[in-house]
Amino acid sequence: MAKLKIVFAGTPDVAVPVLKTLTESAHEVVGVVTREDAPLGRKRVLTASPVASFAQEAGLKTIKANRLDADTTEQIAELGADIGVVVAYGGLLKTDLLTAPRLGWINLHFSALPKWRGAAPVQRALMAGETEIGGTIFRLVEELDAGSVVHSFTYSVTPGESAGEVLTAMALRGGTEMLAALEQLAENPNAGDPQDGEVTYAHKLTREDGRLDLTKSAAQVLAQWAGVTPEPGAFVQTAEQPLKIIRIAPVENSDIEPPVGEFALLGKKVFLGVSAGVLEVLEVQPAGKTKMLAADWLRGKGGRLTADG
Repeated sequence: MAKLKIVFAGTPDVAVPVLKTLTESAHEVVGVVTREDAPLGRKRVLTASPVASFAQEAGLKTIKANRLDADTTEQIAELGADIGVVVAYGGLLKTDLLTAPRLGWINLHFSALPKWRGAAPVQRALMAGETEIGGTIFRLVEELDAGSVVHSFTYSVTPGESAGEVLTAMALRGGTEMLAALEQLAENPNAGDPQDGEVTYAHKLTREDGRLDLTKSAAQVLAQWAGVTPEPGAFVQTAEQPLKIIRIAPVENSDIEPPVGEFALLGKKVFLGVSAGVLEVLEVQPAGKTKMLAADWLRGKGGRLTADG
C-alpha cells in the first residue's frame, strides 16, 4: 500500500484512537488540527483538547484553531498532505481547505449515512431503539455529511450499553476501519459511492432530552437512557429534586411490577415501574451529591419513592 501524508483534524477523546492508529501505521501524520484550549471544571482552567494532548506527547505539529479561516487554511496547505482525515473536529471545512490535500478529506461519522447526519448520531440512533449502529467513512463536501461513501461498518449494541460506551468501542474500531479506507483511496483516488437512502438528522441533545418518560415501555425508557448517557445525562424529577440515573438494566421474567414512576426497594435491588415492564436501577446521583448505589439511596427514603413524571 502506498504511504500517504496525512493531516488529521479532531478534538475530543473519541478522535484519539484513530489518530493513534494512524501514527503507528505505515502512513505519516504531518500535522494535527484541533480546537483551541478551552476552560474546564469549576475553576475554568484552560485545558488542551484530548487530541492536542496526544499530539503533543507524540511530537506532532499541531494547529489549534476554532475557525478555519484563510490563515489556518494556509498553515494546513503548507503541510503538503496527500489527504485529510477528520474525526469529530467540531467545525466546517470550506472549499479552499477541502481542496488543499491532493486527495481531499475523509471523515469518520458514527452512523450509516445518510441516516443520522449531524451532531449526535449514536445518541439519536440509540434513542430510536436501534441496536446496529453504523459507521461511515465518507468524502467531505460543503454540504453537511453528504459526501460519497468510501468505507462502512456496523457495531452491535448490547442491551444497557450507553452512548458513551458505544462511542468508545466504535472509536477503538475506527482506526482499523480508517486504514481500510485509506488503502482503497491509495489504490483508487476516485473510490466512493453516492449515499443512498432516506436522510435523517441527529440534532444536538439538550438537557430536556435526558428527562426519562416513564409512561413508555421498559425498552423505550432503556433506549432513551442509553442515548443521553453520559451527556446530557438521564434524570427523573422527584418531589425534592432531579435525580440523575447513572446506571439501569433490563429485567427479564420478573413478577415485580411497581406502579408507573415508582422506585421500589426489594432486598438489595431497586426496581422502577414504567408503563410496560420494569427496570432495575443500579446507580443514581441526587442533585448536589456524589454517585451512589441506588439501594443505598432508596433505603434512606424508606424503600419507596414516586417520581413526578
